[in-house]
Amino acid sequence: MILAAGRGERMRPLSDTVPKPLLTVYGKPLIVYHIEKLAQSGFKTIVINIAHLGHKIPEALGDGSEWGVTLLYSDEHDEGALESAGGIVKALPLLGEAFLVVNGDVWCDYTFDAHTALKQYLAHLIVVPNPEHHQEGDFALKEGILATEGTPKFTFSGIGYYRTELFKDLPYGKTALAPLLKTAMTNRRVSGMLYEGVWRDIGTPERLTALNACR
Repeated sequence: MILAAGRGERMRPLSDTVPKPLLTVYGKPLIVYHIEKLAQSGFKTIVINIAHLGHKIPEALGDGSEWGVTLLYSDEHDEGALESAGGIVKALPLLGEAFLVVNGDVWCDYTFDAHTALKQYLAHLIVVPNPEHHQEGDFALKEGILATEGTPKFTFSGIGYYRTELFKDLPYGKTALAPLLKTAMTNRRVSGMLYEGVWRDIGTPERLTALNACR
């Protein structure tokens, strides 16, 4: 699943007319990089949630046949975007018992894994060294387990593997993902991996401009 429903307030004015995942890096929409890499990694079906200017995303991407995948759209336009966990809950009927979720506004060279085994864990998150704009980090990683407390802390990359069980008790509606993950961490049910390759959070026009300028 690619999360693509957000309004992109920090990306204004660019996101006033273009959904953030359709903004381009080196002439190609951010979301297309994800689709290409997911297809290369063996994923066959990709769910994309849409809301703000959401009609432009299926108009641009179609049914996925260009990349040899099936694209399905989970439309949150009427709700006004359900946040990360809420969007996943709405899309659960389109997802399997275990699935990958990636934020539509990150750019990276991480290789997605269609065969990640969660075992006893409810989630497996990819964390990265803290970028300049988020020096405090999000979660501590020790022996492959993520926790809310401890040092050093790393930044959640926006890439995670999840089991449906994590979301089973959530009601339909707008819900953030972080509180859900933190609860699971208290029970040592979230594993993690530090990825030290190329990763960028393209959250502002300045970061987008900087990335496009560094090639």
